[in-house]
Amino acid sequence: MTMRGLRFTLRFIAVVQFFFGVLFTFAPGAAGTLLGLEPTAPAWVEWLFVMMGARFLGYAAGMLVASRDPMAHQSWINTMIAIQVVDWLATVGFLLSGDLPLTHVVSALVLPVLFVAGLTWWHPRRLAPIPAHALA
Repeated sequence: MTMRGLRFTLRFIAVVQFFFGVLFTFAPGAAGTLLGLEPTAPAWVEWLFVMMGARFLGYAAGMLVASRDPMAHQSWINTMIAIQVVDWLATVGFLLSGDLPLTHVVSALVLPVLFVAGLTWWHPRRLAPIPAHALA
């Protein structure tokens, strides 16, 4: 296993987070349309989208920081794993209850699985060299 796979994964996640961050922060109405919420979504949904977009942008920055030195920034990686697990579980729960149509949330089903798989497979703890004294 190499650090290259982890750095690629972190940068890929940063790009996805940046895309959604820009979309939800600067075009919340378009984000609502993309999710199929128009025209029935109340106006305050855009406020939530802007707040959510700011967090996407923050995690995009965090993933870029972590990609430079993953060993030193494991907290960014660990919290991204936790966020993606919660996102996925919430999506599945709302789908199963019938409150969310599948066609609106395909990316919310697929991306968290890819992100968690990549981040756990190439997690810095798994990539860390084994100290010589531990092998003796």
